[in-house]
Amino acid sequence: MIRVVTSAESATRDASAISAGVPSRALMQRAGAAAAAEIALRFRDRVDRGVLVLAGPGNNGGDAWVVARALASSGARVRVVEPIEAKTPDAAAERALALATLDSSSIESGRVPSDIDRGEALVVDGLLGTGGQGAPRGLIADARQAAARMRARGAVVIALDLTTGVDATTGDSVDDTLGADLTVSFGTIKRGHLINRKAAGAIVVVDIGLGSHVELDDGAPRLVDERWAAENVPHIDADAHKGTRKKLAIVGGAHGMAGAPILAAEGAMRSGVGMVKLVVSDASLASIQEREPYSLAASWPRDDVAAERDIAQWADAVVIGPGLGRDDASRALLERVLRVWHGPTLLDADAITLFENASDRLAELLAGRPALLTPHPAEFGRIAGTSVEDVLANRFAIAAPLAAKLGATILLKGVPTIVTSKDGERLISASGTPALATAGSGDVLSGVAGTLLAQTEDPFIAGALGAFVHGRAAERVVTSSGARGIALEDVVKELRHVWDFDRTASRYPVLAELPAVS
Repeated sequence: MIRVVTSAESATRDASAISAGVPSRALMQRAGAAAAAEIALRFRDRVDRGVLVLAGPGNNGGDAWVVARALASSGARVRVVEPIEAKTPDAAAERALALATLDSSSIESGRVPSDIDRGEALVVDGLLGTGGQGAPRGLIADARQAAARMRARGAVVIALDLTTGVDATTGDSVDDTLGADLTVSFGTIKRGHLINRKAAGAIVVVDIGLGSHVELDDGAPRLVDERWAAENVPHIDADAHKGTRKKLAIVGGAHGMAGAPILAAEGAMRSGVGMVKLVVSDASLASIQEREPYSLAASWPRDDVAAERDIAQWADAVVIGPGLGRDDASRALLERVLRVWHGPTLLDADAITLFENASDRLAELLAGRPALLTPHPAEFGRIAGTSVEDVLANRFAIAAPLAAKLGATILLKGVPTIVTSKDGERLISASGTPALATAGSGDVLSGVAGTLLAQTEDPFIAGALGAFVHGRAAERVVTSSGARGIALEDVVKELRHVWDFDRTASRYPVLAELPAVS
């Protein structure tokens, strides 16, 4: 599984490989050759229409010189603009090698010509790499703006490791004028890629020869992929029946909010659960039974005896929260269910908000059970006592202390979704599209993850796999206008098609691929 790293963690992996004897220039050559191969493969109809390579002064510029030489050797018409001459030894060496291959008239050095756009169909952004910080300045900024203008008129931009002007760790961007259509990331995927998907375009991670040095023991999280999903999705045997496929109780549906548990039930049904029981308020019971004929239904238990009968003695896992409400009756119901039920539990939405600034009480109630919380940033902020801004700024690490305190896995929704176990292990799901940015999407996810929790009793696997397949379903819903015109029911329908995972490895040297998100 691919590591998701900061700029510093990426540099540490390079340094570890180099100190172990891997020549730094060999890493550069492999990176540039792999990027050139991807460009030639993906844009074969455009390569013949010219390639402009923008080479910066550092090692990212060295990668760009390798790309330029490789594409020129294959017969492409390549032009290189070098705003600032190569300064690192490896980049200078690759520049010298490329100069022996390229026509001298195709190289502009030490400036950004006013007529830089000469109609090329491809632009390779090798100006700044993962070490770049802050806004580009001077000639680098001028070249970046030229690339943005060329993309605006229809050229395809390929970023080497990172789009210039984007922070590799935070995803912060100087502005939105330059984005890539494809980012070729070297050895790992950077946090900034996943936070700022618009600037990255499609992402392909390629092997550059880091080998075991990618697996440094620094806690960098891993990216969920199809092979991991295939290894962890619960198998449904040929002789399975509704009992072996497990029973899921979904508790929520206060007055006026019957839709939320219905959506959770639909997510569960599309995820292979055997039976669903919707435990809702009396006011929602009739609409639930009319709309969801495949599920059982029961009223909110008024005492512990009813909760024991309708939930604890029936369910294999319980989802609490979709449409639960936030009044005193909702709070009393939540505490009653958690007091009576001690098995696998998923808390979402209102069930999280009801414990605002009361994480100690929640830890007490959750003790000794497999538990999964699925907050969005605002809900996480309420229970953790922090702001949404702080949650987003520290999204990769912020859940670990609370997960340890609660003894629970926390699935922090967002772009990307970050799943943190009670022991601090993290998995990242980068699947999905803006089609999920609509009310009810989280309820569907609760049904998907709740089913997986019932079948695995492992909240970490259930959360990561649930987020991944939920996003994959959204990716299958394609329209010419992006997310506009897509209803949540379109995503729910696609859930039936996302469980056949590809166990085979990607084509070498490709290690992982992510589609562009518009």
